[in-house]
Amino acid sequence: MANLPLAHISWAIADNADRAACDAFFIDLFGAETAYEMLVTPETAKYRFDREERLMVVGDTMLIPIAPAGPGAEVGNPLGDMLRRTAGVNRWIGLAFRVADLKAADAWFRSKSFDLHYDRGMENNYFLITKRQAMGIRIEVMQGELPNDLRLKAGWAPEKWRDDHTLGIEGLLSVDLACEDLAAARTLFAGRFGWREIGGRDLPGEDRSGAAFLMGDAVLEALSPPPAGEAGICGITFKVRNAAATWNHLESRGFDLIGTPATRFAIVPEQAHGRLIWFSDVLPEGWPAPHSSIREPAQFPAVSDDAAAAAD
Repeated sequence: MANLPLAHISWAIADNADRAACDAFFIDLFGAETAYEMLVTPETAKYRFDREERLMVVGDTMLIPIAPAGPGAEVGNPLGDMLRRTAGVNRWIGLAFRVADLKAADAWFRSKSFDLHYDRGMENNYFLITKRQAMGIRIEVMQGELPNDLRLKAGWAPEKWRDDHTLGIEGLLSVDLACEDLAAARTLFAGRFGWREIGGRDLPGEDRSGAAFLMGDAVLEALSPPPAGEAGICGITFKVRNAAATWNHLESRGFDLIGTPATRFAIVPEQAHGRLIWFSDVLPEGWPAPHSSIREPAQFPAVSDDAAAAAD
């Protein structure tokens, strides 16, 4: 399968009143730049927007906290209920990937026996693979561009997060997956998704092992045993220029940290709007350096008639 460029990482906020503080956290601490903010206003009410969200870019990574709003604030609204259900501590919605041809991607995923969901009216824009099919990760496969995607603009320079920002972020190192069974993860991600396994490791001090898969321009690391009570995505890790310097800066800002600069460390979720965001200056053996290929949407091979018939 073609490598899938990571378009964005999303998570839910149960109450829209909390969304502004979450956005401010990323803008202030991470230097996040806003690409687009979708708001429910009198002018947009006619479109029945059921959520509000800000598309924020840190380096080459787009982060989207999403909160129910408008009709989504009402109990019984499908999108609103999903967001409230997914808004627990250290729970994430999922990942979106960019493809060149949505119909070709549809045929390929169906040939691998995935059930695909299309939101009404968005059939030409994206489809979804539900969490139950991907170990708790909601996967969006999208065609086209995200609104005002800064990463596609001429002169975009993610290096400024590495060279000029106090955290020294070089890019997204990995997405972490809480996993009960690494063998099952290999069957799903290396087998059905076709993501090449690029290595395994033990995480000192965390008493868990990992199996890493190359999704395209980012790494998914399945970690077992999972943290108590967690399933699906359980964190993301940014590679930084100098872990000790990043640690010292965060401590000087009054953040409580877990882990160690020697391997990886994170702000406690209680101070990071309920999410585990790790930092490390270690590039594990066999892993690619952080980068983005968002400008090069994935191309899918043609699916034979036999494969399509087998999937049906």
